[in-house]
Amino acid sequence: MMAPRLLLIPTPLDFGLDASTPLDDLLPRSTIRAAAGLQHFVVENAKTARAFLKRVDAIHPLAQPLQALSITELPRPQKGPATNGAKTDWSALLAPIRNGHDLGLLSEAGLPAVADPGAALVAAAHRSGFAVKSLPGSSSIVQALAASGLNGQCFAFHGYAPTDSSARAQCIRDWETASRQRQQTQVLIETPYRNGALLQALLQTLQAQTLLAVSCAVTSGQEWTRSASVADWRRQPSALPNDQPAMFSWLAASGVSASASG
Repeated sequence: MMAPRLLLIPTPLDFGLDASTPLDDLLPRSTIRAAAGLQHFVVENAKTARAFLKRVDAIHPLAQPLQALSITELPRPQKGPATNGAKTDWSALLAPIRNGHDLGLLSEAGLPAVADPGAALVAAAHRSGFAVKSLPGSSSIVQALAASGLNGQCFAFHGYAPTDSSARAQCIRDWETASRQRQQTQVLIETPYRNGALLQALLQTLQAQTLLAVSCAVTSGQEWTRSASVADWRRQPSALPNDQPAMFSWLAASGVSASASG
């Protein structure tokens, strides 16, 4: 028999957008079958995990009724210094594997452990000597990069930009410099309600010749990507929704002085 594993299960990014889309239009059947066969899950958010598993059940029956499944939420990231040196008991979360069962890891949306707190559980599984398998399914980061037409051979994903406007502008300038020097595409994600603010910061800070791409609602039926120079974005702005996730990518023009006017 195959040794029990930690299975990383991709989920669509369409919660609240177009959840009526059949799951097998978004994920391979093999991933759906694997998710349906599990009895134990560690998840970022129990509510969205149950919503995903209901969609799984509509395609392939779950091994047990949804109410009978073991669904445990990941601990919330601590803010500030840990109290009394408290640490997460990763061993307890991995107990199903130790007891001979495959364990599924589910993000709230997207690919587990990529821009996601599940990475700590994956690291703990490796420290314990458990096998880890990432199941087939797309990553919004890679899909947005592919749709952008920017350099996909050299890129950096920075997660979220600072919310403070001055710190955010400085980061954007630093990342644009790195992009110019290395011809490296820079990629950011943003909380939907701040999509417009990040786009405005990028248009105000990046140089006119820099190429900027925005991908909205990746993996949903409402997905779209626009890729153009910052100058073109300024001449013809695009309004961004405040209820759909977006990815922002840019590539600085080579040979342009960092002091050139934006």
